[in-house]
Amino acid sequence: MQSLRNLLFPFSILYDGITRARNWAFDNGYLTQETFDIPVIAVGNLSTGGTGKTPMIEWLIEHFKGNRIAVLSRGYGRETKGYIEIENHHTAAQVGDEPLQIKLKYNDAIVSAVCEKRVDGIRELLKNHSIDIVLLDDAFQHRYVKASHYILLTSYDRLYSNDYLLPAGNLRESRKGANRAHTIVVTKCPENLSQAEMDSMIQQLKPLKNQKVYFSTIEYEKRVSQSNRSILLDELKFDKITAVTGIAKPAPFINFLKKQFEVEHLEYDDHHRFRESEIDIIAAQDIVITTEKDYTRLSPWDLPKVYYLPMEIRFLGDEPQFIVLDN
Repeated sequence: MQSLRNLLFPFSILYDGITRARNWAFDNGYLTQETFDIPVIAVGNLSTGGTGKTPMIEWLIEHFKGNRIAVLSRGYGRETKGYIEIENHHTAAQVGDEPLQIKLKYNDAIVSAVCEKRVDGIRELLKNHSIDIVLLDDAFQHRYVKASHYILLTSYDRLYSNDYLLPAGNLRESRKGANRAHTIVVTKCPENLSQAEMDSMIQQLKPLKNQKVYFSTIEYEKRVSQSNRSILLDELKFDKITAVTGIAKPAPFINFLKKQFEVEHLEYDDHHRFRESEIDIIAAQDIVITTEKDYTRLSPWDLPKVYYLPMEIRFLGDEPQFIVLDN
């Protein structure tokens, strides 16, 4: 692995130069950032995938319950372009799996849309709706919008402080990009994470004085669901199940299931688009448990033996507080 990093390191230097020039242009006004009259919270990361952005957005929706909330995503992997307000009849292919998951879960509580140009997306949302707050999903590097508050996520098993720039590592931009964050959340931590470990990671991350660092863990529900029903895991009359995943880091999901079942794992790439031949294999299983995100991509097919396992994040210790959000 180290030898491969050494081989790719010159390309990382080139990539670093490009991203630094871009950030310099934004910081010095050569590329324009737009602000809005309502709070805009941007959630994102420095690395590629797998840090738990969607659960963080869902936590924020719960946190700001009672306000008129809009969620705006790019809609990664969708087959469409431009601005689309998400409705229940949309598919993952039309709007992206994660935006669709959020909309289906919080249908009446939010306005949800996708648009690759976030400035245009926010303008459309404000033109069509009365909104109190906008949540931007996966927007830490999307600097044409200047958010009120930036939440930077980093995974417990690969802190950005220990990572390298693409292609030698997984970072989308230099670690110095973390300076834009107001809040840093270390995600996917063990439930029994000690204060000493937290302190050690804070030292590694080296936050600025104005930055708050929090720690969260994944918490799975004790029931599995389908579009119109749910059942307790204890009520599933199977010792062996098939797990289907098309996410960046499936290990926590698989490890949770292994506590209760013998697991056969059908693993696909993140945001995988299922083919008919793969659907035939999935349909032939006795019982299938998948993630909520994968379920949105499987839902166009009639798969009565497929369930999804809901999950959420839970903060270890103090939860982030957003009492005042100034633009």
